[in-house]
Amino acid sequence: MRLFLRIFFFLFSSLALFAQNPLITRDSLAQAEWVNDQYEKMTLEEKVGQLFMVMVASNQNKQDTDKIKELIENEHIGGVIFSKGGPLRQAQLCNDYQALSKVPLLVGMDAEWGLAMRLDSTYAFPWNMTLGAIQDNRIIEKVGHRVGLHAKRLGVHINFAPDIDINTNPKNPIIGNRSFGETRDVVTNKGIAFMKGMESAGVLSSGKHFPGHGDTEVDSHKDLPVIPFSRARLDSLELYPFRKLIDEGLSSVMVAHLEVPSLEIKEGLPSSLSEQIISGVLKEELGFKGLVFTDALNMQGASKFGKEGEVELAAFNAGNDILLMPENVLEAKNLLIKNYNRGRISERRLSESVKKILKAKYKVGLNDYQPIKLDNLYEDLNSNEDDILYEEAIENAITVVKNRYDLLGIKNLENKRIAYVKFGDAPNDAFIKELNKYTKVTQVNANNIETFKKELANYNLVIIGHHKSNESPWKSYKFSDKELAWLQEISNLRTSNLILTVFAKPYALSDIATFQNIDAVVVSYQNSKIAQKKTAEILFGAIPASGKLPVSGSFEYRAGSGIKVSSLSRLGYSFPERVGLSSYALQEVDKLVKDGLDSLMFPGAQVLVARHGKVVYNKSFGKPTYDSDTDVLNDNIYDLASLTKILATLPMVMKMEEEGKIALNDTFEELVPEYSDTEIKNVTVLKALSHYGRLPAWIPFYVRTLDKDRKPSKEFYRTQPSLGYSVKVADNLYLTDAYNDSIYNRIGRQDLKSNRYRYSDVPYYVMKKYIEDTYGEKLNILADDFLYSRIGANYTSYNPLEKFPKNKIIPSEEDNYYRYQKVQGYVHDMGAAMQGGVGGHAGLFSNANDIAKIMQMYLQNGYYGGTKFFESRTVKKFNTCYFCNKNVRRGVGFDKPQLEHSGPTCGCVSRKSFGHSGFTGTYTWADPEEEIVYVFLSNRTYPTASNTLLVKSGLRTRIQQAIYDSIIN
Repeated sequence: MRLFLRIFFFLFSSLALFAQNPLITRDSLAQAEWVNDQYEKMTLEEKVGQLFMVMVASNQNKQDTDKIKELIENEHIGGVIFSKGGPLRQAQLCNDYQALSKVPLLVGMDAEWGLAMRLDSTYAFPWNMTLGAIQDNRIIEKVGHRVGLHAKRLGVHINFAPDIDINTNPKNPIIGNRSFGETRDVVTNKGIAFMKGMESAGVLSSGKHFPGHGDTEVDSHKDLPVIPFSRARLDSLELYPFRKLIDEGLSSVMVAHLEVPSLEIKEGLPSSLSEQIISGVLKEELGFKGLVFTDALNMQGASKFGKEGEVELAAFNAGNDILLMPENVLEAKNLLIKNYNRGRISERRLSESVKKILKAKYKVGLNDYQPIKLDNLYEDLNSNEDDILYEEAIENAITVVKNRYDLLGIKNLENKRIAYVKFGDAPNDAFIKELNKYTKVTQVNANNIETFKKELANYNLVIIGHHKSNESPWKSYKFSDKELAWLQEISNLRTSNLILTVFAKPYALSDIATFQNIDAVVVSYQNSKIAQKKTAEILFGAIPASGKLPVSGSFEYRAGSGIKVSSLSRLGYSFPERVGLSSYALQEVDKLVKDGLDSLMFPGAQVLVARHGKVVYNKSFGKPTYDSDTDVLNDNIYDLASLTKILATLPMVMKMEEEGKIALNDTFEELVPEYSDTEIKNVTVLKALSHYGRLPAWIPFYVRTLDKDRKPSKEFYRTQPSLGYSVKVADNLYLTDAYNDSIYNRIGRQDLKSNRYRYSDVPYYVMKKYIEDTYGEKLNILADDFLYSRIGANYTSYNPLEKFPKNKIIPSEEDNYYRYQKVQGYVHDMGAAMQGGVGGHAGLFSNANDIAKIMQMYLQNGYYGGTKFFESRTVKKFNTCYFCNKNVRRGVGFDKPQLEHSGPTCGCVSRKSFGHSGFTGTYTWADPEEEIVYVFLSNRTYPTASNTLLVKSGLRTRIQQAIYDSIIN
């Protein structure tokens, strides 16, 4: 009867309260009911046990972890804080502990930058100081959310974050990178964003270290730091973030072990044991009603102020709710119970803390506890979403603090000879690799400064990377004395510009404050691979720089300083989801290419996909030949065959059209006066490049140079270069110089074909001749000077053996009909070979990344890397189908999508798209509407060009379809 009356009274009073105050929700009533029910069921020992949160590490031995089981079963502790170990071990241990606990345990962790702060095989997000450089607080909120999701997935209910200490002391040994910065507004605003993100994931936040641990040179793990400032200073600075976060709904506060004379009159008393600071300042003045945690009570800043149990009692009496990591739970618990029984601890005081703890447990769902699921745990804690967010954060954090002469982003690559010098003791591989995606950057190594100076004299731009450990925020960030001396010497070399990139905390700048001859300084904060890659992108203008220093590195480099650097619209490198593509769906591309390999369509291939100016897929498959021991790599180069048309000849024609040196209505007779008496004289540039000029598809020039045994005739060839025989066709095969005239004479004797549309190589012989005659220079040199060197296409070249080792070049064919050797490093096309490897229709070699740069330039209407190669009207003019009404799909030089059912694309691209394919198994396509660039390179002609499986299978366009299918709607 009494129980019935109690329930009735509770329900009646709750309904009355709900009616009077609409802000009281049904959930809050349910929470109150659960809290009261749990509290009423508890014995005094169980209530006191709730006050303790003990530390355990999943990498401890079984004997140690079993001790926690005893505390759960016998002492009824309220929670555990996990330390080092691994996620699966922790999850299993946590499930075991929860199964033993009468009231589910509140599980905590120090995971300020993610679970990786404590655990292996988990994700490390950027440190707070890195986040402090970001100007868009929505990014910090997203980081907080992801950190919260990871914690929740691992059964962690409270993350002791964010750290809202204001790090005004660069010598602080324990905060440093854990702080968002040295100014109160930065720390406050970032702290609020992080807190909201984490709470939105269902994990409790904890502001620390109250009342402020930022301005100290003592580690409270080892001693008691003194905060000697006035109350006015504390109110305006150290306490400010706590006040603001409390107003925004901060779940808990962790109180530090600090001596703060202006807040506590008792000399030497730690803030964690101070009633004046906790009950007075935190609870009464700041109005905080959430959970109050001590910092770890086994730290020297607190533990030396009393015997075992006495420190915990003092902490509770001061106003703390949860006693974190006590030295002796049994002693402390017994002492607390003894004081309760003696009336020194009131029931009201005990219930206040215990009910707050139970409310927190309800808030995180422990009223309906579910064990941690172990399946896919590693995958859930290390996802693509995490990489994407980390990349976004780093991009927005990197800070340019000096940019003399607007050196960044680096322009005019054709004039740059760039060296890279490594400082520091941490890896730099990702940085140098990424730099070389933009242009040739040579790493220079030396053991002494004189050798360095001698080597660097050959370069006009030097990039120094200061790489320090990314393992933890407490690792050394400083330059060594030797490095500082070398940096001074190198900066005084006025034959070159100098860029310094600092992959460490900004305090490293204090050592270079007097170095005036450094032209650009970039602070990247961390030495992660993504930070290295993004820094390279900023140096070359692929992405903008917008970060600002969260702390002062020196008087010259003050907090809040940061120079905005705009993008130069160079290709960047990212993850598919950042550009609206699905990583999962793009796995179909892998499958298709591997099917091609298994079907012997080609020995190897490169495939690249870019969207919105970012390369998101760039993979190499297979081997250079079926018998190779090595794999195809992204820096291997392929014979592009007919891609040469749009990547070499067409850019020069477009340039000439802008300069008034050629017009689309010009005839072959006007370009080559020798053709005035030929049938082809009236063929216009427009019709020829649209393949509407009735010209033959190709002319097998080489056949007439073979003897009766179908071998190269001695009349035309020599095995060594000699007078009049300098045209190198292949190894030990030199063609007579006179034969070039024969090629053009034979073109002039051609009859026009009856059918209007016929794909033809012939116009590109004519274009090549006209280009070279007009400029007085070879096409290979002209194309390199105008385009490749300026756009950073350093892997793009005619006659690649002149620039690259042979093993970098993918073989094209085992030639048994003309050159009778493996064709490797020489153009596969016979006509181009007979022109010394430089044809208007063939002869170019490159890799997928370089081709993407040129196609991206077209996609951007002629602009790339700070250079306007063409006017947008020119790109549009050449990318127009002038004879579509005649059922001819081609643009001027560019191939275009099919007009009917079958053709050169998947049928899924826009009409504005354009590209080309090559005989050797190459293909590239760009779509302005979807902003997609696609490159496929293979050597399907190896070992024989008679292998047409790739062409018949339609694999290249099936891959294109898979790319478009991966677009996230």
